[in-house]
Amino acid sequence: MHLEIITPDRKVFEGEVTSARFPGADGLFEVLNDHAPLISALKAGEIVLNGGASRFHVEGGVVEVLRNNVIVLAEGASA
Repeated sequence: MHLEIITPDRKVFEGEVTSARFPGADGLFEVLNDHAPLISALKAGEIVLNGGASRFHVEGGVVEVLRNNVIVLAEGASA
């Protein structure tokens, strides 16, 4: 699936991933290929890609999952 992590200043990440775990406002959740459509608020925490191969700290935001495209609009993010 295709993932983008975007802040107001820059695009932090763009690429293909097999899994992504997010710090949802109501708890952690993971998205895999062919996940159902979803929009969720994010709290501050880590986005973990491909079982831990990459990690990004986010300061909150929103994630949208639709047709194997995942877009994260984060208030701030760093690798």
